[in-house]
Amino acid sequence: MQQNSAPACPVMAKHIKIALVGQPNVGKSMLVNSISNAHLHVGNFTGVTVEKTEVLFDYRAYQFTVVDLPGTYAFTNYTIEERVTHDFLCNEEYDLVINVVDSTNLEKNLQLTAELMTMSKKMVLALNMSDEAEKEGIDIDAPYLSQLLDLPAIPVSAVSKEGLDELMDAVIDVYEAPLVEPKLIFSEAVEEEIGNIQGYLDRHRFRAAISNRNIAVNLLQKEKKTYRVLHDNPLWTELQPMLIEADRHIEIHHDSEDIKEIFAEEYAAFNRGIITEVVKEKKQTIKKKTMTERIDNVLIHPLFGIPIFLFFMWSLFQLTFEVGSIPMEWIDAFFGWFGDLVGNTIAHEATRSLIVDGLIAGVGAVVMFVPNIMILFIGIALLESTGYMSRVAFLLDGFFHKFGLHGQSFIPLVTGFGCSIPAYMSARILKNDRARLLTLFIIGFMSCGARLPVYVLFAGAFFSESAAGNILFAIYITGALIGLFAAKILKMTAFKGADEPFVMEMPKYRLPSLKLIWHTVMTKTWMYLKKAGTFIAAATILVWFLSNYPHNDALKTTFDNKIELAQSDEEKTELANMLQESQLEHSYLGSIGKFMEPAFEPLGFDWKMTVALQTGLAAKEVVVSTLGVLYAIGDDVDEESSSLITAISKNIPFASGVAFIVFVMIYLPCLAASVVFTREAGGIKYFVYLFIFTTVTAYVLSFIAYRVTLLIT
Repeated sequence: MQQNSAPACPVMAKHIKIALVGQPNVGKSMLVNSISNAHLHVGNFTGVTVEKTEVLFDYRAYQFTVVDLPGTYAFTNYTIEERVTHDFLCNEEYDLVINVVDSTNLEKNLQLTAELMTMSKKMVLALNMSDEAEKEGIDIDAPYLSQLLDLPAIPVSAVSKEGLDELMDAVIDVYEAPLVEPKLIFSEAVEEEIGNIQGYLDRHRFRAAISNRNIAVNLLQKEKKTYRVLHDNPLWTELQPMLIEADRHIEIHHDSEDIKEIFAEEYAAFNRGIITEVVKEKKQTIKKKTMTERIDNVLIHPLFGIPIFLFFMWSLFQLTFEVGSIPMEWIDAFFGWFGDLVGNTIAHEATRSLIVDGLIAGVGAVVMFVPNIMILFIGIALLESTGYMSRVAFLLDGFFHKFGLHGQSFIPLVTGFGCSIPAYMSARILKNDRARLLTLFIIGFMSCGARLPVYVLFAGAFFSESAAGNILFAIYITGALIGLFAAKILKMTAFKGADEPFVMEMPKYRLPSLKLIWHTVMTKTWMYLKKAGTFIAAATILVWFLSNYPHNDALKTTFDNKIELAQSDEEKTELANMLQESQLEHSYLGSIGKFMEPAFEPLGFDWKMTVALQTGLAAKEVVVSTLGVLYAIGDDVDEESSSLITAISKNIPFASGVAFIVFVMIYLPCLAASVVFTREAGGIKYFVYLFIFTTVTAYVLSFIAYRVTLLIT
């Protein structure tokens, strides 16, 4: 490709705005990524692109803006994806459409193509996955297809980048040439009525944004916008009886009174005719199973499918802890060394404490979990990009229905293991509003990556390294199971209604793009680090300030006198630690924690743990940095026990730690995720319901976990 990904362009360059349209799983986002070297999020399951995304790049003497629209099976506005695409194509300004189709499933994809051909817009057909079609013995006569449809049809492969230059050249040619109406031919009865209506409009010199032929097609399909345009026109008086008579003629011809069903049959018949002319499949004496079919025989086996999935998840969490713990120790040691280095250069005690104990210690406590976060993101990206995620959704549909959830709910739920924000947005793939709302309420029970540092911290504090990976897996599975039971309760109370059947496309298995996975992981990791360097750093400084002020001079004087009178170094160290503890309890943060401590005392939480939960409402990573600030003060710290994990194991009882994990697992997601939830759910009242529901559930289950653990231990 002769293009630059930078948006800058020569002053005289022409600008072409393209609407990228296609059904789900045809590789639209991957195609624009290959053309422009942009980095869009590409996932191999239905509904990954739920909002339009703009990409700018240069090619030859032109500047392109490509608007990647949500995948849609039909040119309607029933679902959220269809509505976004339909509204953009009907109401926004753009120069032409690139319709991306799957070459291995051309007949199904041409359904949308045929509907787009009624728009009177310049269009180019991108026959994507042409390399896969060739491997499957499917031969598409692209030049003949172009001739039959009267629009360019270009074989391309987004993966191998074949045909991309030809596609862009065709786009430029179509852009520069006058509009040519595609050849969309219906049955004799429909064509007769289209001709009558078109002739009437032509005789009266009616002109609109689309051709009179396409206006006739839209009128016969009862397209509301076209009806509104003509209803107030003087032509409507004679046009309305013509339409009534046309309906009768077409209905008699098709032996049906459902005009939508009639046109669906018309489009299907047109597509079958096209396929018969241009698609030839190589004859095979013995039809062999495809690689996808052979893999599916194992991975979605009725008996072994779910155990295999659980094994994959268990392996992921083992890797997350075992492999991630190695660089975690290095990062922890680095921040300890860096804190000492910086502290030795600062003479002012309060400033040194702010920088070392507040900023460096707090941010370091979050940054050291970056390796664990990256491993988790890699695992989820592999699930998503290979096509396995859709299989698990199919596999778990029957199991999910027992709890009132839809099989497609699996996709946003498993996405929630990475981050709640894209999980809430991906719930849009659920067409039923009740099922979508129920899924939104349950996503928070899937522990996001921001909670992982808390789990790793407590697992490392209370369990051996060999067991910590299993504990991590158990935490995630327990959270998911709690979410399923919560869904069952909500389904029986707030979200009553009949279940919908599970219908979902099964994409082919594809090798993941290492470049794409690397970019996805690095983007999410960078977002995590940006949060650590900005929002979490600010929160850490705030926690440090609240934990150090106001100073109690009288208390300090009393303890200084006791320290001077102490006989041994051990006694002096103990008194110094008691001073720091007392100062912390008399600080602003101590006052807040002490005020709220009685409410959380039944759960075994001290006031420090209580404060960490409150700061975690802003971002779950802040829980770790808050504990890092609070438990770094007043501890008997030496070179062998300087880590936060050691401080946690020394200061928090095991039963309290279990209850704390349960509370963090369930209670309200972070502020940013809560905002997205409110927007996706449809109002602030749903946020209030979510807050009450998660808080009460977290409190009750934490209380049970605390009491049961006390009994067992």
